Amino acid sequence: MVYDLIIIGGGPAGLTAAKEAYEEGVRNMLIIERDKELGGILNQCIHNGFGILKFNEELTGPEYAGRYIDFVEDKNIDYLLHSIVLDLREIENGNKIVECASMDDGYLELEAKTVILAMGARERTRMMIETPGFRPAGVFNAGLAQKYLNIDGYKVGKKVVILGSGDIGLIMARRLTLTGAKVERVVEIEPYTNGLQRNVAQCLDDFGIPLQLSHTIAEIKGKDRVESVVIAEVDKNYNIIEGTEEEVECDTVLFSVGLIPENELSRNLGVDIDKATKGPIVNNSLETNIPGVFACGNVLHIHDVVDLVSDEAEEAAKNVVSYLNAESKEKKSHILVKHDKNIGYVVPQVIEDKNKHVELKFRVRKPSGGVSFVVEDKDGNEIIRKKRWATQPSEMEKLIIPKTKLEKIEDTINIRVEGEDIYEE
Repeated sequence: MVYDLIIIGGGPAGLTAAKEAYEEGVRNMLIIERDKELGGILNQCIHNGFGILKFNEELTGPEYAGRYIDFVEDKNIDYLLHSIVLDLREIENGNKIVECASMDDGYLELEAKTVILAMGARERTRMMIETPGFRPAGVFNAGLAQKYLNIDGYKVGKKVVILGSGDIGLIMARRLTLTGAKVERVVEIEPYTNGLQRNVAQCLDDFGIPLQLSHTIAEIKGKDRVESVVIAEVDKNYNIIEGTEEEVECDTVLFSVGLIPENELSRNLGVDIDKATKGPIVNNSLETNIPGVFACGNVLHIHDVVDLVSDEAEEAAKNVVSYLNAESKEKKSHILVKHDKNIGYVVPQVIEDKNKHVELKFRVRKPSGGVSFVVEDKDGNEIIRKKRWATQPSEMEKLIIPKTKLEKIEDTINIRVEGEDIYEE
């Protein structure tokens, strides 16, 4: 059997892609999910705030996932649970072979005309940021602590320090407080927060939890169990400022220091990876350099709102259908999308279809106010401009270029930030 589409990952990106593909006419598809149930990370996100953009109402994570799971079940879309994709490769006819180990069905080799990569992301660890100290009990990634608390029902600690102001860390500060733990403080190495401002307000300010910017954990103390941490101020180069050290008693440390797209499978297949996003390089159809392989959601680049993951997954599914229905797979354009030093990354990195508008998604490197995003051709001619009164790294920016603006562009466009209050090296 040859599937028209295999979706790797049954979280919000994979589920939305399956729903959209079905509505676009695809019936012969399969979702592969490594967990025991569909839903992905949303299953442990029991707080509300999901679905505001997509459904115009506030949902919890499980409720948001449930909207799509119900659709999958109702339409009898095939899926495998407890199944891990081991490898992904292309064969002579252009189709893809997905090697999979299933708890129920054993080793499988599945063939598909197209594949959507929707594997999501994993958390950066303490070892990745090289935090000194012993390895006692009581050190967790914020997402793992969230699972222990919300899914397994275990309290992870009584006195907690959180390193990093990412959204998971902020939400866990509130969640731990509500379960009776004392969150001593949230420590952030940057001079600004890395989470959404609404989460800073609702999760820290409303509960009186201190936030220390330009600080880090210099050492974790304790051998059997965390006993304390040493917190210190850092300079603009992230070096510890001597004399600012402060020891804070605690029994638990949570790390909320960013996410990394899950792209081992992508690399094995030969997908080109962007050094900035750590995700695949894609064109404006969300297709990778491997024909018929598309990517969306956090495996492509890290999103701040799940509703935007769903929007991107819908786009990927539509493009899969276009690919399946196209008589020719030839790309007619190849416009590189570049950016200046004030922007961390931009997706897509390549424009290969000038017959539709292009939505650029990107993040600034530092908070800025009173700026404009300017897109220019290689000669510096302005294509489009968008003003923003304020922008910050925690919030993804979007800029739409109408197809009429692309007609005369041949090889390169560049997006830059213009204004007085921008980041300088």
